[in-house]
This record gives sequence, C-alpha cells and structure tokens, in this order.
Amino acid sequence: MTDIRVVLCEDHLITRQGIRRLLEDEKGLEVVGEASNGEEVIQLVNEIKPDVILMDIAMPKLNGIDATRQIKIISPKTNILILSAYDDDEYVFALLKAGANGYLLKNVSGSELVRAIKAVHKGEPVLNPVVAKKVVNYFRLGENKIPTADDAAKLSERELSIIRLAAKGLTNKDIAENLHLSYRTVEGHLRDIFNKLGVGSRTEAVLQGLRMGWFTLEELV
Repeated sequence: MTDIRVVLCEDHLITRQGIRRLLEDEKGLEVVGEASNGEEVIQLVNEIKPDVILMDIAMPKLNGIDATRQIKIISPKTNILILSAYDDDEYVFALLKAGANGYLLKNVSGSELVRAIKAVHKGEPVLNPVVAKKVVNYFRLGENKIPTADDAAKLSERELSIIRLAAKGLTNKDIAENLHLSYRTVEGHLRDIFNKLGVGSRTEAVLQGLRMGWFTLEELV
C-alpha cells in the first residue's frame, strides 16, 4: 500500500521538527515537505500535490484559513487537517467553511494525530470534541437555515442517502456496503455532492446538510 504523503505547515520550527519525527516513525506515513507559512504550503501543493496537509492557523504572510481556501481550489483531493492551539468560533467555522477536513487542538496525543491523518485521508471528518461541541451548539441554538425546495432538489435520493450515512461517521467503504454500491461509485457520488453544494469536504457537506434540514442531530446519534 502506498504511504500517505503528508506536508507539515507550521511556523514554529521546533514544533514542526517534533511532529516530523513522530510521523516518520509511523508506518504508512511519509512527510514529503514542510512549510512555515501559507504561501510556502501553496507552492508545495502546486509542486507535489500531497495527500494530507497538517495545517496551523496563525502564520506569517498567509494564514491557515486563506491557505486552506486556496488549496481546495488548486488541489481538491488534498485533505487538510487543522492542528491549532485555538478553538475560537471564528477560526473553527471559517476553516470548516473553507474546506478543512478536520480540526484538532495541539493537546492531542501522537497516536490520536496519526489516526486523524489516516482518517481524513480516507475522507472521514475528524473533529476535536471541543470543536464538535461548538458545531452541535451552533445548530441547536437556532442557526439552521430553513430549507427550500430548490436546496433539497440539488441532491438525488441516492446522494441524500449517502450524505446521511457520511454524517453518521461511516467511511466510504461502509457506505458502499450499506447501500450495495461499489467503493468508486460512492466516491463519485460524493464528488457530485461536493460540486452541487459548492463545498470541499465531507465535514462541510455534513454541516450544509444539517443547516438545510436534510437530517437532524438526533438522527445522527
């Protein structure tokens, strides 16, 4: 199996070196580049198209939010996992809307970080519990947009079924087995869903589905 190609984007050198040592000791992961700011990571993406970027937020020249937004345009298949010391609402929701595939805080353990990288590479959303609670509260506090007929009509019944299962945390493989489809068919449907909703990740698609009322938090438990 091909190693997951990871780029580290972190402006603190000592932190970046520590993460690199951790990941290089892990079978199945390969660190293929490092960047100290958003401009550098975008240049790396253009050159090598990594599988996963471990992205900080507060960086010089170009922050993680703007870098994430640009990367999702130039390399949609590159998954972005945020690793930050900040859990402020403005950062969390800006990054999820920009297309980040996951959001972890820097108090995460090494084993949790490795699992998260492998999860986002598979297309699974990954959220720190604190961040996940913010997302839940966002919708429970009445921020949901009232769905319209046009919004619901964007997705077919099959696509709605797939996004509901994705919202429950099922992997692409699990969704394929559940709906008796091939893995590639599920991947194709998810790409179509992203395009129709104008989003760049499963996490953002799920947030959109919740906002539009296609499923509720209670249904996902």
